Amino acid sequence: MVGQFTSEAFTGLLKKRAIQIGMDGKGCWRDNVFVERLWRTVKYEEVYLHAYESVSQARESLALYFEIYNSKRPHASLDRRPDEVYFNRQQLPRAA
Repeated sequence: MVGQFTSEAFTGLLKKRAIQIGMDGKGCWRDNVFVERLWRTVKYEEVYLHAYESVSQARESLALYFEIYNSKRPHASLDRRPDEVYFNRQQLPRAA
């Protein structure tokens, strides 16, 4: 599967303008999979549901959405909220 960000049309244009491409060097679709998944969630749970009157209203609404996303919204893959996972990490024992 060739994604739009790894297509020759896109990467060739960047190379022609001497713009560095932020990938692992292989042009692999997996490079942005987590960001793409997050953006899909943001679009379907927030952006598509609201008709923002202005850019400032969109920023405000998105800031609130991310606060809820990070602190209150349950995440199945983490079995709890992401801020709990990030801030309450248990210390691993030191190697000898």
